[in-house]
Amino acid sequence: MLVSDFDFDLPPECIALRPVNPRDAARLLCVSGRDAGVLGDHGFLDLPRLLRAGDVLVVNDTRVIPAQLFARKGDATIGVTLHKREAANRWWSFVKNARRLRDGDVIDFGQGSVVLAGTVIEKTGDGVLWQFDTDGAPLETALHGVGQMPLPPYIARRRGIDAADLTDYQTLHAAKDGAVAAPTAGLHFTPRLWDALAAAGVGRETVTLHVGAGTFLPVKAERLADHQMHAEWGSIDAATAARLNAARAAGGRVIPVGTTSLRLLESAAGDDGVIRAFTGDTAIFIHPGYRWRAVDGLVTNFHLPKSTLFMLVSAMMGLEVMRNAYAHAIASGYRFYSYGDGSLLLP
Repeated sequence: MLVSDFDFDLPPECIALRPVNPRDAARLLCVSGRDAGVLGDHGFLDLPRLLRAGDVLVVNDTRVIPAQLFARKGDATIGVTLHKREAANRWWSFVKNARRLRDGDVIDFGQGSVVLAGTVIEKTGDGVLWQFDTDGAPLETALHGVGQMPLPPYIARRRGIDAADLTDYQTLHAAKDGAVAAPTAGLHFTPRLWDALAAAGVGRETVTLHVGAGTFLPVKAERLADHQMHAEWGSIDAATAARLNAARAAGGRVIPVGTTSLRLLESAAGDDGVIRAFTGDTAIFIHPGYRWRAVDGLVTNFHLPKSTLFMLVSAMMGLEVMRNAYAHAIASGYRFYSYGDGSLLLP
């Protein structure tokens, strides 16, 4: 298939620049029946009655770090977006003005009393590997002192980043530092929504996948077969895997909250459909033709044209179904992307 097969027109006014308040007031488009595409307009507070007792929602507990750093080298601004951790103080990054950097260069990202210096360890066509010196402080502490929240470019370009984003761009489940993008489907969940889901017999499990900035990169290949995903680190423990397998065996559905949880579950499952403990990198690329292993549905936001995430939802429901669903969402005023509304996909 061609990347152009996944293109569609999205009016700029459909892009949400702020989340709704309260979070669970977001709209929810239910798309059910693969290749049938029955559409239903709902809100997130309707989720308990759209699911069944015995179903399990799987959330991602990654926490977004202030992963954007800025410094000067001569007359150039060096803009760094961290995207994958290699060791405690060693990160791969995408860099604006990377051509001004050489192996061994030391760049001072510190401000005031915050010490944060980065040494260029390696440059590739894909980014820069840094070794950071924080004078003994935890790297996360330094990042919180001088870094900025890595809002998606389609938001940051239009309004900038402010203090509200420090909380708006974290989910209720955020617990483990390491992501440079939020698992945005989780932004809609509140304590009262979880209380209602529990009362309806819907379970909840937690996994970790540290979302990388590669999620925002455009697909440059013309054919899907030529696209290479960026790796992200994730983990699911044996006890969680066993509970999910038991839920499916009892007739419940495993429904990830977000494409991040979904990609981790599919990476942890074998061809037999059994989810196993998993810790490590995954670069799984899910597109039409993919054979599903571990999941039975998906809660997710609305995604960019020609993105790997729109390819993923098309793999679950069928390309024409998702084209029609997105056309309906645009015509009906749904809000798109990270701070936007969501969908429930039930093939």
